[in-house]
Amino acid sequence: MGFLKEFKEFAVRGNVMDMAVGVIIGGAFGKIVTSLVDDIIMPLVGMATGGIDFKELSATIGDAKIAYGLFIQNVIDFLIIAFCIFLMIKGMNSLSKKKEEEPAAPAEPSNEEKLLGEIRDLLKNK
Repeated sequence: MGFLKEFKEFAVRGNVMDMAVGVIIGGAFGKIVTSLVDDIIMPLVGMATGGIDFKELSATIGDAKIAYGLFIQNVIDFLIIAFCIFLMIKGMNSLSKKKEEEPAAPAEPSNEEKLLGEIRDLLKNK
């Protein structure tokens, strides 16, 4: 099998396309969460801590500037994204459990089984 043909089969598989859509949506979701943290949460945290702007928090050691305020914001971004993913997976798992718990309807007997049942009933009646 040629390399290009094999790659084409891999690329058009349903799981790969689903994963690509997930990555794109995840990137957009990451931007929303970053905006939420930068523009809403951190200013409120700054007000609660006496007007501290976390973007400006840093320490200088020699010539190196360590921006630990930005690190704190990124940690909060991560925690929000991780929590949202946890909630989504939890919801999906509960949906799949409900589907598994539903009892399957009994299968209708085949023609052979019906015929054998009739023969059994006839033999019982004799």
